[in-house]
Amino acid sequence: MLADRKSPSVTDTLNIRTDDLTAPEVVSLLEQHLALMFDVTPKESVHALNLEALRAPDITFWTAWQDGKLLGCGALKELSPDHGEIKSMHTAARVRGKGIGAAMLVHIMEEARSREYERLSLETGSMDAFAPARGLYEKHGFFVCGPFGSYTEDPNSVFMTRII
Repeated sequence: MLADRKSPSVTDTLNIRTDDLTAPEVVSLLEQHLALMFDVTPKESVHALNLEALRAPDITFWTAWQDGKLLGCGALKELSPDHGEIKSMHTAARVRGKGIGAAMLVHIMEEARSREYERLSLETGSMDAFAPARGLYEKHGFFVCGPFGSYTEDPNSVFMTRII
């Protein structure tokens, strides 16, 4: 009798690497991310970063690839020596729900631990379109908190944090 085998998942061969934000497919994915944010969020409540902002020295940006195809991205911004913020989490539409976002989140959390951050926080939208993202963060131990860093209360934002 054959033993039950788990089918390989899309994340089994995922390559997450630090990125310089210059490849055309990376630029395109970030343009799609920003367009989506402005499509589902009032302009004054969009906190997504553009290419130049993501190139700041206090931000590390990663991309997730498989077989030469870009599947997602995420970034970590240092707010202080013990506090980081997750930025620009985005998964290509064609592979949403396949674990790319979870793999990127785990990668960012591991990096935050290696930097010896005590806390990792994020801002996401309060609208229904962001429910899957909020669910992912909750599954990984994030909980709702008040604004942090330079954020202020905003009915269109949900602030989340976790101890690392």
